[in-house]
Amino acid sequence: MSSLPQHLDLHLIRILYLLLVEKNVSRVALKLNQPQPSISASLRKLRELTGDPLLVRGARGMVPTQHGESLLNPAKRILDEAEGLFVRKSPFVPEQAARTFHIAAPDYLDIQFLPNVVAALRRNSPNSKVVIHSLGPGLDYLRMLSDGEMDLVIANWDEPPPHLHISKLFEDPITCVMRADSPYARRTAFDAMTVEDYLSLPHVAPTQMLPGYHGVIDAFLERQGMQRKVAVESPYFGVIPYMLTQSDLVLTTGRQFIRFYEKTLPLKSFTVPIKFPPMRFYQLWHQRVHQSTEHKWLRDQVSSAARALVPAPVPK
Repeated sequence: MSSLPQHLDLHLIRILYLLLVEKNVSRVALKLNQPQPSISASLRKLRELTGDPLLVRGARGMVPTQHGESLLNPAKRILDEAEGLFVRKSPFVPEQAARTFHIAAPDYLDIQFLPNVVAALRRNSPNSKVVIHSLGPGLDYLRMLSDGEMDLVIANWDEPPPHLHISKLFEDPITCVMRADSPYARRTAFDAMTVEDYLSLPHVAPTQMLPGYHGVIDAFLERQGMQRKVAVESPYFGVIPYMLTQSDLVLTTGRQFIRFYEKTLPLKSFTVPIKFPPMRFYQLWHQRVHQSTEHKWLRDQVSSAARALVPAPVPK
């Protein structure tokens, strides 16, 4: 593959295009406000570069050669694309925009949170579309953020990936919950659970989702030299509260998440006798969209939805 000739500039391609359209050196000189000898010199240079006369005398003036005719569309395409490189991006106007926003999130968020995000996006950018992706083992969210297939990832990490931008959304204190009429719940007060009780009770836990992503509870216990008894693992977090109502299982989760289910299901919460740090939820995004006005707007909508969350009450 031959390399491009040196000193080939965009202005020369513009002259080539205009010569092929106007078929007249004088008219091109007028259009570009340049002296005619300068355009003639450019034509000589173009003939030398292409190895073709490009324009020849016809019955009524100059006409393009067959090769010259074949260069017309490529020259126009180059000029159009070059112009697009330097056009200032129009500002993002959410009320008028028709953008598709891709957000990945787990299903154990506060029940109000994603509805709040969706409501804000629908209200403020009604022509835009929202696609919510489930976080799971098959979702390579790091690659998708890098390639622009994903705008935001919302989740809780023990240690978020270091090369991404991050902002904290909210914290969710850890609580322990089980069926209200289970033998243990009937005989134990809200804050009387012991460490031995906690570790020996049968637990239900979400299935491992992504490396370094899930396992905050078990990772913390391991650092303390402890291990709980996980009897059931489930990838369907939203179903777990219903599992509690028909079993002896115990769930350790965020208070914000469980409070919705406590209103409708016969569940009882306990103070966890181990000082777990709260679940910390973040939004993550890639450097490639850090300065983008539409992404800043999206992140602001998500942050506002997080600020609007009503803190979960501490059980009495």
